[in-house]
Amino acid sequence: MAQNAAEAADLAHALVLAPTSAADWVVVAPVAIPIVAGALLMMLRHETRWHAGLAIGALLATFLSNVLLLHRVLTDGPLVMTMGRWLPPFGISFAADVLGASLALVATLVALVGAVYAIADIGTVGRRYGFYPFLMLMMAGVGGAFLTGDIFNLYVWFEVFLISSFGLLVLGSEHPQLDGTTKYAILNLIGTTLFLITVSLLYGAFGTLNMADIARKAGNFRETAPLTTLAALFLLAFGMKAAAFPVNFWLPASYHTPRIVTAALFGGVLTKVGVYALLRTLVMLFPLERDMLSCLIAWGAAATMIIGIMGALAQTDIRRVLGFVVISGVGVMLAGLALGTAEGLSGTIFYAFHSMIVMTALYLLAGVMNGLAGDYSLRSLSGFYASHPLVAAFALLLMLAAAGLPPASGLWPKVLLVRAAIDTGWPWLAFAILATGLLTTLALGRMFLLAIWRMPSGPAPVSAISPRLGYIALGVLALPVLLIGLYPEPVIAVAERAAAGILDSSTYIGSVFPEGAVQ
Repeated sequence: MAQNAAEAADLAHALVLAPTSAADWVVVAPVAIPIVAGALLMMLRHETRWHAGLAIGALLATFLSNVLLLHRVLTDGPLVMTMGRWLPPFGISFAADVLGASLALVATLVALVGAVYAIADIGTVGRRYGFYPFLMLMMAGVGGAFLTGDIFNLYVWFEVFLISSFGLLVLGSEHPQLDGTTKYAILNLIGTTLFLITVSLLYGAFGTLNMADIARKAGNFRETAPLTTLAALFLLAFGMKAAAFPVNFWLPASYHTPRIVTAALFGGVLTKVGVYALLRTLVMLFPLERDMLSCLIAWGAAATMIIGIMGALAQTDIRRVLGFVVISGVGVMLAGLALGTAEGLSGTIFYAFHSMIVMTALYLLAGVMNGLAGDYSLRSLSGFYASHPLVAAFALLLMLAAAGLPPASGLWPKVLLVRAAIDTGWPWLAFAILATGLLTTLALGRMFLLAIWRMPSGPAPVSAISPRLGYIALGVLALPVLLIGLYPEPVIAVAERAAAGILDSSTYIGSVFPEGAVQ
C-alpha cells in the first residue's frame, strides 16, 4: 500500500542522505588499509616471502593517508564519518581531530620503520607464526583507537590491538616469551575488563556512548550521575594501560621478552594509546572531574617518573633499562594531564610525539647492538665507540633526547611542562620533572659509558649480521629527533592546536552534530 506523501517520515533527521565524497574516506583509510592488508597477509600465510613487502607497502599507504588526514584536519577542522548512514548518536562515528590524527601519523611512522627493521629481525619461522599480519592488525587497532568518536568502539579497538599484541609477544613460543605473554595478558585483561565495566556505567548514566554527545551533556548530569566515580575508574583503567604507578608492574615483566622490534613498537606506541585515552576522557569529557582528581594525578605522575627511572638505574639488561624509561616517560606525560592547562597539555602531547619516536629508536638501537655483539647485558657490551662509531653517534643523540637535553627533541616538551607547572603553582612537580631528567641522564649515561665508551677487555666479537637495515631504521628515526630539537616550532604549533581542541570541544562537537542533526 502506498504511503501518504504528507505522512512520509523525514529521514534527514536520522540518516545521512547525501553521498559521502571520496575525499572524506581519508578518515577511515588509516584503519581500513591495515585491516585489508592483514587479511591479505593471512591468506598468503604460506607465501611468507611476500609478507615484508606487502606490509611495508600497506604501512606506507597508511602513513600517506595519515598525512592527508592531518592536513585536512589542520585546514578544515575535525573530520567526521558516521557508519551505516545513521546520524550520531545512533550511528558509530569516526571523528578525527588534531590530537587523534597527529598521534596516528607518528604511530604509523614508527610502525613503518619497525616493519623495515623486521626484515632482518624476524626470520622465516617468525613470519610463518604471523608477525606481519599481527603487526597490521595491531596498527589497525591503534589507528581505530586514535580516530574513533565512540567510547565503546575505543574499547573495541583496544581489544583489537591487545589481541594482536599477544600474538607478537608470544612469537617463537620460547619460555621467556610465554612467561612475559602470560603476565602481559592477565594484567591487561584486568584493565580491559575494568574499562568495559566503566563504559557500562557510563552508558547507564548517559544513554549514549558517542563522545561528542557525552561531552555536550555532561554538564546536565553532574547532579544525578556519579561522574567523579566514572572519571576515577577511567583514570585507573587507562592508567593501567599506560603503565602508570602503581599499576605499572606488568610492563617491566613483559617488554624485555619478545623480539626487539616487537618491544620497540610496544614501548613506542602502545603506552601512548593509554595516555591518549586519558586525555580524551578526562580533559574533553569530564574536565571538572579531572580538576577534582588533579592532585591525585600529579602525585601519581611524580611517582611514575621517579620510581620508573630509579628502576632503570638498577638494571643491567638494556631492554629492562628501556622498559623502565618508558614508564618514567608516562609519568612526564601524566604531569601535563594533572596540570590541565593549555601549555601543560601541549607539553604532554609534544612529549608523546617525541617518546613514540625516541623509545622505538632506542629499542632498535639495542637490537643493532645485540646483533653486533650477541648480548643485551651491560656487563658484556663494550667498545662500540671504537668498533662501530655510527652506533655510538646514534646512541649519543637518542640518549640525549630521552634525557631531555639539547640538541634533541626531548628538551622542548619538558620546557613546556616545567613552565606550566611553575605557572600553575606546583613547583614541586616541576622539580620532579627536572629530577627525572637528571636521573635519566645518569641511567642512560651509565649505559653509554659501559656499552659504548668502555674499551673491551678482549677482541671485539665479529658478527655475520649486517647492521645495514638497523642503520637505515635508526637514521629515519634520528632525523626527526634532531630536526625537532633544532626547530621545534611546527610541532609545538600542532601540539597547541591539539590541546586547544580538547580543552574547548565545541568545534569537535559541532563537527559531529552539525546544525540540523538529531539532538
